Amino acid sequence: MKVITLLTDFGLKDPYVAQMKGVILSIAKDVKIIDISHEVHPQNIEQGAFLLYTSIPYFPKGSIHVAVVDPGVGTSRRGIIIDCKDYTLVGPDNGLLVPAARRCENFKVYEIVGKKYTLDKITYTFHGRDVFAPIAAYIANGISLADIGREIEDYVDFNLEFGKVCEDKINGKIFHIDRFGNLITNIEEGLIKRYIEYGERIDLIIKGRKYRVKFLKSYGYSKEGEILLTIGGIGFLEISVNKGSASRELGASIGDRVTLVL
Repeated sequence: MKVITLLTDFGLKDPYVAQMKGVILSIAKDVKIIDISHEVHPQNIEQGAFLLYTSIPYFPKGSIHVAVVDPGVGTSRRGIIIDCKDYTLVGPDNGLLVPAARRCENFKVYEIVGKKYTLDKITYTFHGRDVFAPIAAYIANGISLADIGREIEDYVDFNLEFGKVCEDKINGKIFHIDRFGNLITNIEEGLIKRYIEYGERIDLIIKGRKYRVKFLKSYGYSKEGEILLTIGGIGFLEISVNKGSASRELGASIGDRVTLVL
């Protein structure tokens, strides 16, 4: 059984995700569809790329990942497939897929050409259903990538920006906010642990305000309502509030800059 994952900014209010799944199940012989997320902020390619990048390692070899955060849908932007040997990526050529592709040593990018493996009618505004979903299903059925597209090298490149040290500060930003209100930053675990030990207090600057907070192993080591720093399950620094919402408490949003004073 092949695994096909879906990541979009479509939300779940509308029938869009269900229609993509319906198309896949109408074509693929034996697949399991798994939702990574459909709550990417609308048109936020960076957030979508981050969630895809951090999810890839947890799926079996041979998985097919369809990601659609596509503000350029219906324009001249291309649809692509990326062959990463152990997994395949399908989506728009806007940089969304590239950070996840870089998890493998070498990858090949194919431009989707022709309509043999798409729906007969391709709308201008819903390539997730009309192009990418059927393409993923045919790949799951064993159709080769060379039959679906042509190899290219001029794909849209994109690098995720990760946290960096500058003088006596670690500078980063918020990439994602989960349903608990945890502020998930782009500061990697290895960078934090190079400079800070669990139990230490450190100055956190966000939205122009400074907070003196502890770096802790988990939420339960802090007092209820206390702001803390911890390493989340995907290996990046989180700003959290024990039994509360850091997003609400700090008034922070995706894209806001974060500074730790060493």
